[in-house]
Amino acid sequence: MKLIIDTDLCTACKLCSQVCIRDNIAVDDFAVEIGDNCFECGHCMAVCKVSAITLKSFEDHKDKIQDYDSKNIPVEYDDLLQLLKQRRSIRWFKNKKIDNETFDKLFEGAYYSPSAQNEQDVEFVVVDEKLDDFMNLVYDIIKVDDDKFFRIKEFGEYLKDSSTKKLHPLLWEGKQLILTFSTDKTSAVIANTRLELLAYSLGLGGFYSLFILKADELDHNKLMEFFPKIDKNKHMYSTFIIGYPKVRFRRTIPHKNINVTYY
Repeated sequence: MKLIIDTDLCTACKLCSQVCIRDNIAVDDFAVEIGDNCFECGHCMAVCKVSAITLKSFEDHKDKIQDYDSKNIPVEYDDLLQLLKQRRSIRWFKNKKIDNETFDKLFEGAYYSPSAQNEQDVEFVVVDEKLDDFMNLVYDIIKVDDDKFFRIKEFGEYLKDSSTKKLHPLLWEGKQLILTFSTDKTSAVIANTRLELLAYSLGLGGFYSLFILKADELDHNKLMEFFPKIDKNKHMYSTFIIGYPKVRFRRTIPHKNINVTYY
C-alpha cells in the first residue's frame, strides 16, 4: 500500500476515488486503498478537501506541500506568451559563471515537472570544472561523423589548435552545461524546457546542442563511463549550454507558420 489515509479526517466525499485513474481507492464510511497498482500520481492527495491522504514515499517532502486556489492562475496568458516571444537561443555569454544557489532555483522548476508513468527518474548533471574533459570525450565519440557534419570537423580542428577558430564550434562562449538524463526522452525534454524558461526569468539564457547529444546516440556506453553515478539505462536526452547573456536583443523575429489540423 502506498497511501496513508487518516480515517478520522476523511469525510467520504469520494473526490479521491473519482480522480484515481487506477481505480485504487474505494469509499464507504471512509476512503480505503483497495489495489496495489498506485503509481503515486498524488491526485487523490491534491484533491482532498481535508488533507486526509498523503503518499508514504514522500513523507519527508512535506515542506513541498502547498495549498492554492486553482481559480487563481499566478501568470496571465499575455505575460506568459510575452515570455515565450522574447525567448531566444543565446550563444554570446558574459565571462561570469552561474553559482550553485542559482542552479538550485532552476532545478526547483524541474522538480515539479511531469514524467511518463510518473517515473520521476529525470537526473541533471552540471558540467563545469570538467567541461574540457567532457568535450574531449564527446569529440572522441562523434568524430566518426566529421565527414557528414562540417561543425564536427571544425570541432576537431579547434581541439587540436584553438587558434584556428574565433570561438568554440559547439559551445561558442558557453562555459557551463546542463545535461538531462532519463529513461524517457519526453520526460527529459519537458523537464529541461521548464528549467530553461525559469532561466530566462532570472536573466539567464542558453541554447540546445544536438551535436553533443550525438555522443549518446553513437556510443551510449562509452559516454556513460563519464557518469558512473547515473543509471546506465538512462540516456542523455537534452544538452543545454547556459550562462549570462552578453548580447541584448530588442525585438522578436518571424517564424514559420504553425500547421494545425482539426479532425
